[in-house]
Amino acid sequence: MIPALVLGLVVGIVLGVVGGGGSIIAVPALVYGVGMSPAQAIPTSLLVVGVSSLAALLPRVREGLNWPVIALVGTAGIPAAWGGAAVGRLLDPNILMLAFAVIMVAAGIRMLSRSRETEGSCSTGPHRSLRSCAPKAVGIGLLVGFLITPALTIFLGLRMKQAVGTSLAIIVINSAAGFSAHAAGYTIDWDTTMAFAVPAILGSLVAARLARRLKDKHIRISFAVLIFAVAVWVTAGTVTAGTVTA
Repeated sequence: MIPALVLGLVVGIVLGVVGGGGSIIAVPALVYGVGMSPAQAIPTSLLVVGVSSLAALLPRVREGLNWPVIALVGTAGIPAAWGGAAVGRLLDPNILMLAFAVIMVAAGIRMLSRSRETEGSCSTGPHRSLRSCAPKAVGIGLLVGFLITPALTIFLGLRMKQAVGTSLAIIVINSAAGFSAHAAGYTIDWDTTMAFAVPAILGSLVAARLARRLKDKHIRISFAVLIFAVAVWVTAGTVTAGTVTA
């Protein structure tokens, strides 16, 4: 039970600070740290991350959210979540996890290479253009789920702090859609889920308030480092599991 408490707290802190990455950590944490099967870990992580993201979102509402982007990306993410769940049942879990790690490394490199904040057509600044923003936002919603924060900053031009709050709102929508896609035949392990969820919610609330004092650059670098670390963790765990199976 202690690993669930500690890892849940880590997930909540990450969500509160960077507005994403919770799912990146939650699934490996539940599989390798808590001992759940992947089939059980995925819907459990979606439930915990969705509720924790909602908690982390509340302190950021006053700072302003990009509601058009939330609507476009969130709506596009719903069918993507259902489609991803269907495809995921057909593919080898080890291949999926390794592909997951490769995508994380690529996103981390892009985050570090982004030397300064610039506003794009989806921002709330003077360069905003909903007409040119909409196709890109829908594409992001269809293709990107767990790396939503870097996607919002790199491809849509949102500043980091606004991207964090906006991504949290999108994660709430996508988590609900993903959980509904995995809900059939899923039985909640309430003891483990609550042990994981309660510290995640508390951690996200506290971290969201403290994150206001951090500079965008520091948040971006921290998120990139997190992505690299989890990519290594996922790769090592997948290779080890494949070796044991063989």
